[in-house]
Amino acid sequence: MEIRVAVAKINKYAVSESGDTLEMVERPHGGLSFVLVDGQRSGKSAKNISNVVARKAIQLLAEGVRDGAAARAAQDYLYTYRGGKVSATLNILSLDMDSKTIVISRNNEAPVIVHTQEEGLIVLDEPSQSVGVRKNVKPVITEIPLALGTVVIAFTDGLRHAGTLSGQERYDPIAAANQFFTQGIFDPRRLADTLLSQAVAQDLGRPRDDISILVISVLPGQDDPVRRLDVSLPL
Repeated sequence: MEIRVAVAKINKYAVSESGDTLEMVERPHGGLSFVLVDGQRSGKSAKNISNVVARKAIQLLAEGVRDGAAARAAQDYLYTYRGGKVSATLNILSLDMDSKTIVISRNNEAPVIVHTQEEGLIVLDEPSQSVGVRKNVKPVITEIPLALGTVVIAFTDGLRHAGTLSGQERYDPIAAANQFFTQGIFDPRRLADTLLSQAVAQDLGRPRDDISILVISVLPGQDDPVRRLDVSLPL
Protein backbone atom coordinates (compact mmCIF):
# COMPACT_ATOMS: atom_id res chain seq x y z
CA MET A 1 0.00 0.00 0.00
CA GLU A 2 0.97 3.62 -0.46
CA ILE A 3 -0.35 6.66 1.40
CA ARG A 4 -0.77 9.77 -0.69
CA VAL A 5 -1.67 13.20 0.62
CA ALA A 6 -2.81 16.30 -1.27
CA VAL A 7 -3.73 19.81 -0.20
CA ALA A 8 -5.51 22.59 -2.08
CA LYS A 9 -5.86 26.09 -0.60
CA ILE A 10 -7.08 29.46 -1.78
CA ASN A 11 -7.46 32.85 -0.09
CA LYS A 12 -10.64 34.77 0.33
CA TYR A 13 -11.19 37.03 -2.68
CA ALA A 14 -9.26 40.33 -2.52
CA VAL A 15 -7.47 39.29 0.68
CA SER A 16 -3.72 38.84 0.32
CA GLU A 17 -3.21 36.41 3.20
CA SER A 18 -5.14 33.29 4.11
CA GLY A 19 -6.39 32.85 7.65
CA ASP A 20 -5.96 29.08 7.28
CA THR A 21 -2.73 27.36 8.32
CA LEU A 22 -1.62 23.84 7.45
CA GLU A 23 1.42 22.22 9.03
CA MET A 24 2.98 18.75 8.75
CA VAL A 25 5.31 16.99 11.16
CA GLU A 26 6.91 13.55 11.40
CA ARG A 27 5.80 11.59 14.44
CA PRO A 28 8.70 10.35 16.61
CA HIS A 29 7.38 6.76 16.58
CA GLY A 30 6.69 6.72 12.86
CA GLY A 31 4.15 8.33 10.59
CA LEU A 32 3.03 11.88 9.92
CA SER A 33 0.60 14.37 11.43
CA PHE A 34 -1.19 17.14 9.58
CA VAL A 35 -2.63 20.11 11.45
CA LEU A 36 -5.26 22.29 9.74
CA VAL A 37 -6.40 25.47 11.51
CA ASP A 38 -8.86 28.17 10.47
CA GLY A 39 -8.51 31.37 12.49
CA GLN A 40 -11.48 33.57 13.31
CA ARG A 41 -12.26 36.21 10.66
CA SER A 42 -9.87 36.47 7.68
CA GLY A 43 -6.61 38.03 6.57
CA LYS A 44 -3.62 38.82 8.77
CA SER A 45 -5.45 38.73 12.10
CA ALA A 46 -6.88 35.29 11.33
CA LYS A 47 -3.47 34.09 10.18
CA ASN A 48 -1.91 35.14 13.49
CA ILE A 49 -4.53 33.12 15.36
CA SER A 50 -4.19 30.02 13.19
CA ASN A 51 -0.40 30.17 13.41
CA VAL A 52 -0.51 30.22 17.22
CA VAL A 53 -2.76 27.14 17.35
CA ALA A 54 -0.91 25.21 14.64
CA ARG A 55 2.53 25.87 16.14
CA LYS A 56 1.46 24.68 19.58
CA ALA A 57 -0.10 21.48 18.23
CA ILE A 58 2.85 20.72 15.93
CA GLN A 59 5.39 21.26 18.70
CA LEU A 60 3.66 18.78 20.97
CA LEU A 61 3.03 16.18 18.26
CA ALA A 62 6.74 16.31 17.35
CA GLU A 63 7.57 15.55 20.97
CA GLY A 64 5.39 12.44 20.99
CA VAL A 65 2.32 13.89 22.72
CA ARG A 66 -0.89 12.14 21.72
CA ASP A 67 -3.24 13.87 19.32
CA GLY A 68 -6.03 14.48 21.82
CA ALA A 69 -3.67 15.96 24.39
CA ALA A 70 -2.03 18.15 21.73
CA ALA A 71 -5.43 19.46 20.64
CA ARG A 72 -6.47 20.22 24.21
CA ALA A 73 -3.17 21.99 24.89
CA ALA A 74 -3.58 24.12 21.76
CA GLN A 75 -7.10 25.00 22.90
CA ASP A 76 -5.92 25.99 26.38
CA TYR A 77 -3.03 28.00 24.99
CA LEU A 78 -5.24 30.04 22.65
CA TYR A 79 -7.82 30.56 25.41
CA THR A 80 -5.12 31.90 27.75
CA TYR A 81 -3.20 33.83 25.09
CA ARG A 82 -6.25 35.75 23.82
CA GLY A 83 -8.41 35.70 26.96
CA GLY A 84 -11.16 33.61 25.39
CA LYS A 85 -11.98 36.34 22.88
CA VAL A 86 -11.05 34.60 19.62
CA SER A 87 -11.71 31.16 18.20
CA ALA A 88 -10.24 28.80 15.67
CA THR A 89 -11.22 25.47 14.18
CA LEU A 90 -8.66 22.69 14.50
CA ASN A 91 -8.30 19.39 12.68
CA ILE A 92 -5.45 16.95 13.26
CA LEU A 93 -5.07 14.00 10.89
CA SER A 94 -2.36 11.55 11.85
CA LEU A 95 -0.91 8.51 10.13
CA ASP A 96 0.01 6.47 13.20
CA MET A 97 2.44 3.69 12.33
CA ASP A 98 2.28 2.23 15.86
CA SER A 99 -1.45 1.49 15.70
CA LYS A 100 -1.63 1.30 11.88
CA THR A 101 -4.54 3.73 11.96
CA ILE A 102 -5.52 7.17 10.76
CA VAL A 103 -6.32 9.27 13.83
CA ILE A 104 -8.85 12.04 13.13
CA SER A 105 -9.18 14.81 15.71
CA ARG A 106 -11.92 17.43 15.25
CA ASN A 107 -12.51 20.77 16.92
CA ASN A 108 -14.59 21.92 14.01
CA GLU A 109 -18.29 22.08 13.17
CA ALA A 110 -17.42 21.09 9.61
CA PRO A 111 -17.53 17.31 9.15
CA VAL A 112 -14.71 15.06 8.01
CA ILE A 113 -15.55 12.86 5.03
CA VAL A 114 -14.31 9.27 5.07
CA HIS A 115 -14.51 6.42 2.57
CA THR A 116 -13.64 2.80 3.32
CA GLN A 117 -13.97 -0.27 1.15
CA GLU A 118 -16.11 -2.00 3.76
CA GLU A 119 -18.57 0.78 4.60
CA GLY A 120 -18.37 3.23 1.71
CA LEU A 121 -19.15 6.85 2.63
CA ILE A 122 -18.86 7.81 6.30
CA VAL A 123 -19.50 11.34 7.56
CA LEU A 124 -17.89 12.28 10.87
CA ASP A 125 -20.22 15.04 12.01
CA GLU A 126 -20.60 14.52 15.75
CA PRO A 127 -21.07 17.95 17.41
CA SER A 128 -17.68 19.55 18.00
CA GLN A 129 -16.59 22.92 19.37
CA SER A 130 -13.95 25.32 18.08
CA VAL A 131 -10.96 26.07 20.29
CA GLY A 132 -10.17 29.28 22.14
CA VAL A 133 -13.39 30.67 23.60
CA ARG A 134 -14.35 28.21 26.34
CA LYS A 135 -12.58 26.20 29.00
CA ASN A 136 -12.33 22.42 28.88
CA VAL A 137 -13.04 22.06 25.18
CA LYS A 138 -12.08 18.59 23.98
CA PRO A 139 -11.64 17.21 20.46
CA VAL A 140 -13.81 14.52 18.94
CA ILE A 141 -11.44 11.69 18.02
CA THR A 142 -11.98 8.82 15.57
CA GLU A 143 -9.54 6.11 14.54
CA ILE A 144 -9.86 4.10 11.35
CA PRO A 145 -7.56 1.33 10.06
CA LEU A 146 -4.91 2.10 7.47
CA ALA A 147 -6.59 -0.10 4.87
CA LEU A 148 -6.57 -0.08 1.10
CA GLY A 149 -9.27 2.16 -0.36
CA THR A 150 -9.50 4.44 2.65
CA VAL A 151 -9.89 8.16 1.94
CA VAL A 152 -10.13 10.99 4.50
CA ILE A 153 -11.10 14.55 3.54
CA ALA A 154 -10.86 17.43 6.01
CA PHE A 155 -11.57 21.05 5.14
CA THR A 156 -12.18 24.52 6.52
CA ASP A 157 -15.68 25.98 6.47
CA GLY A 158 -15.12 28.06 3.35
CA LEU A 159 -15.71 24.89 1.33
CA ARG A 160 -19.16 24.07 2.67
CA HIS A 161 -20.27 27.73 2.71
CA ALA A 162 -19.34 28.36 -0.93
CA GLY A 163 -22.24 29.86 -2.87
CA THR A 164 -24.17 31.17 0.12
CA LEU A 165 -23.13 34.81 -0.29
CA SER A 166 -23.21 34.93 -4.09
CA GLY A 167 -26.84 33.97 -4.58
CA GLN A 168 -25.94 30.45 -5.65
CA GLU A 169 -26.93 27.14 -4.14
CA ARG A 170 -24.75 26.15 -1.17
CA TYR A 171 -21.96 23.83 -2.20
CA ASP A 172 -22.29 20.30 -0.80
CA PRO A 173 -18.84 18.71 -0.40
CA ILE A 174 -20.32 15.48 0.98
CA ALA A 175 -22.46 14.89 -2.10
CA ALA A 176 -19.58 15.87 -4.37
CA ALA A 177 -17.12 13.53 -2.65
CA ASN A 178 -19.60 10.66 -2.68
CA GLN A 179 -20.07 11.11 -6.42
CA PHE A 180 -16.31 10.75 -6.91
CA PHE A 181 -16.22 7.66 -4.71
CA THR A 182 -19.02 5.96 -6.63
CA GLN A 183 -17.03 6.64 -9.81
CA GLY A 184 -13.96 5.00 -8.29
CA ILE A 185 -12.01 8.26 -8.00
CA PHE A 186 -9.71 8.10 -4.95
CA ASP A 187 -6.63 10.02 -6.09
CA PRO A 188 -6.07 12.74 -3.48
CA ARG A 189 -4.76 15.38 -5.87
CA ARG A 190 -7.73 15.00 -8.17
CA LEU A 191 -10.16 15.05 -5.26
CA ALA A 192 -8.65 18.13 -3.61
CA ASP A 193 -8.33 20.11 -6.83
CA THR A 194 -11.81 19.26 -8.10
CA LEU A 195 -13.55 19.99 -4.81
CA LEU A 196 -11.78 23.36 -4.65
CA SER A 197 -12.52 24.31 -8.26
CA GLN A 198 -16.20 23.41 -7.86
CA ALA A 199 -16.50 25.49 -4.69
CA VAL A 200 -14.79 28.49 -6.28
CA ALA A 201 -17.13 28.20 -9.27
CA GLN A 202 -20.06 28.21 -6.83
CA ASP A 203 -18.69 31.51 -5.53
CA LEU A 204 -18.58 32.81 -9.12
CA GLY A 205 -14.79 32.76 -9.14
CA ARG A 206 -14.49 34.99 -6.07
CA PRO A 207 -14.14 32.89 -2.91
CA ARG A 208 -16.11 34.44 -0.05
CA ASP A 209 -13.87 32.78 2.53
CA ASP A 210 -10.51 31.05 2.77
CA ILE A 211 -10.79 27.45 1.60
CA SER A 212 -8.39 24.66 2.54
CA ILE A 213 -8.82 20.99 1.69
CA LEU A 214 -6.67 18.11 2.97
CA VAL A 215 -7.07 14.64 1.44
CA ILE A 216 -5.39 11.41 2.56
CA SER A 217 -5.79 8.27 0.43
CA VAL A 218 -4.52 4.73 0.94
CA LEU A 219 -3.85 3.33 -2.53
CA PRO A 220 -2.10 0.35 -4.11
CA GLY A 221 1.64 0.85 -3.82
CA GLN A 222 4.73 0.05 -5.87
CA ASP A 223 8.02 -1.52 -4.89
CA ASP A 224 9.60 1.86 -4.20
CA PRO A 225 10.93 2.87 -0.75
CA VAL A 226 11.37 6.56 -1.66
CA ARG A 227 9.26 9.17 0.10
CA ARG A 228 8.31 12.20 -1.97
CA LEU A 229 6.80 15.61 -1.28
CA ASP A 230 5.63 18.06 -3.93
CA VAL A 231 4.69 21.68 -3.24
CA SER A 232 3.19 24.32 -5.52
CA LEU A 233 3.16 27.93 -4.27
CA PRO A 234 1.99 30.58 -6.77
CA LEU A 235 3.60 34.01 -6.45
